Amino acid sequence: MSQSKMKYFGYLRKSTTGDDAQALSIESQKDKLLEMFKDLDIEFIEEKQSAFNPGRPKFNKMMEQLETGKAAGLLAWHPDRLSRNEVDAGRITYMLREGKLKDLKFVSSRFENSPEGILMLQMMLSHSQYDSAKKGKDVKRGMQKKISMGWQTGVATMGYRNTPDMDKGTKIIIKDTERFPLVRKMWDLMLTGAYTAPKIVDLANTEWGFRTIKRRHQGGNPMARSSIYKIFTSRFYSGWLEAPRGSGHWIKGSHEPMVTDEEFARVQLILGRKGKPAPRTRTFSFTGLMKCGECGCSITCEEKNQMICTGCKYKFAYENKTCCPKCNTSMAEMKNPKILKYVFYHCTKKRGLCSQPCIKLDDLHEQIDHYLKTIQINQKYLTWAIKHVRKAHVSECQERDTIYKSQEQASHEVTKRLDEVLELRMAGELTAEEYALKKSQLVQDKERLEGLLKDTSKRQDRWLELCEKTFNFACYARFWFAEGDLQKKREILTTLGSNLTLKDKKLSIDAPEPFKLIEIFNSGTPKPLVPLEPENNSTLDTRDTKNHLLMTSDFPWLRDLDSNQDTRLQRPMSYH
Repeated sequence: MSQSKMKYFGYLRKSTTGDDAQALSIESQKDKLLEMFKDLDIEFIEEKQSAFNPGRPKFNKMMEQLETGKAAGLLAWHPDRLSRNEVDAGRITYMLREGKLKDLKFVSSRFENSPEGILMLQMMLSHSQYDSAKKGKDVKRGMQKKISMGWQTGVATMGYRNTPDMDKGTKIIIKDTERFPLVRKMWDLMLTGAYTAPKIVDLANTEWGFRTIKRRHQGGNPMARSSIYKIFTSRFYSGWLEAPRGSGHWIKGSHEPMVTDEEFARVQLILGRKGKPAPRTRTFSFTGLMKCGECGCSITCEEKNQMICTGCKYKFAYENKTCCPKCNTSMAEMKNPKILKYVFYHCTKKRGLCSQPCIKLDDLHEQIDHYLKTIQINQKYLTWAIKHVRKAHVSECQERDTIYKSQEQASHEVTKRLDEVLELRMAGELTAEEYALKKSQLVQDKERLEGLLKDTSKRQDRWLELCEKTFNFACYARFWFAEGDLQKKREILTTLGSNLTLKDKKLSIDAPEPFKLIEIFNSGTPKPLVPLEPENNSTLDTRDTKNHLLMTSDFPWLRDLDSNQDTRLQRPMSYH
């Protein structure tokens, strides 16, 4: 078979490992083959994988097709593109000897298909294998030397960087001045116990503008969520080096630690809680809001955190500790220790003996959620109610303008009478005592009218805002409470009233009037005087509802829960 009619495979390979650092790119190899063998029928096969070990998928498939006769020749830039191991080298030379591979050509070297040529090919392939093995051995020896000196090998960990500008053999790992303080800030947030790992990633990417180091083929992107867990579980940040990686054997590193051993151990405990953030030290949602129903003392909160040692099964309070007090096992070395957290509210008993028991936080949450359910309205009613309240507001504004003009006219009349009384006094028609008495009465009238003018100008806007916030709270409070942080839960309970008592593990809530009306309606009997549900062919006189709201205008949550700033108002409820 002539070469012009023979089909050839052109094998192009370049791996990302160090053994191919000086090799031509795949495109360059292809151009060289086309330039030298332009008259041949070539089908190119590209592969990006090291040839140091056998098992390349595309190479194996190509060799199988050569054995079945789908092609008869093989082209490559250099013998080391085909093989750097004994198995693949032997397979190539055996196929040549058997005649299944009829022709083999290289750009960088010459080969004759003869016993002598095959011997030279075997020597070249063996040299490629030897060269790779020698480089690998030299690299490993250098890495072991570097590790023995306490320096990390390979790509630097997040927050640190390599020193490529230093001479070979002297390169080390140093702080990344841009990212080191940001990663340390991530540790600080986690150590507070108030942030989850995903929340920290979101803060870093969106608010801090954190981006990974830009490298040749990757980097320059926001931090992935998986990266934050790698950071918080790596002892490298506390000054230790795993040698070799994945072995579980740690030595003291020469790099600058980012956190202490105690801080690292603390974060491992926090992560052991399945990512749920622990509250800040001595910060609780409901302290100072409730009174004991028996003795009238304040209700306080207490937290106890314990863990069970994985070694000796001893239960102990782990705060401010780094190891088990019984067997001295380091908490950092414990795998998934069982964490026990107790949060409960109880009477301070400052006035003496009190028989009231404590209540668990979860039970208290359930009671609050149950009450919020009794005043909950659905989104359909919310939309309908606000629509009609705003319609009533337009009518009230027209009435307000009429009243305002009348009050303004009355104020002008009083001012005019004050001027007249002054003129009478100056003309001597009034004594000093008469003038003082009339002036005092008129000034009081003027101040009263001015107060009415101010109240009239703000009153309508105020009740509209109060109505909208009340309906929004009734609709979304359960969602806010379920998803909110400590401060949000406290604001919600404060909104439900200031007269909160706890007795026999039962929370008593005396809510403001509007919530009582909704609660009565939801209970079914008796029916409230004011309709609280849209009905067919009916109109709602919201002025009566408005008056009920104005009776309880001093809601604490009007200062704290601003529905116009809370984007969660648009989110649907998950409760039914």
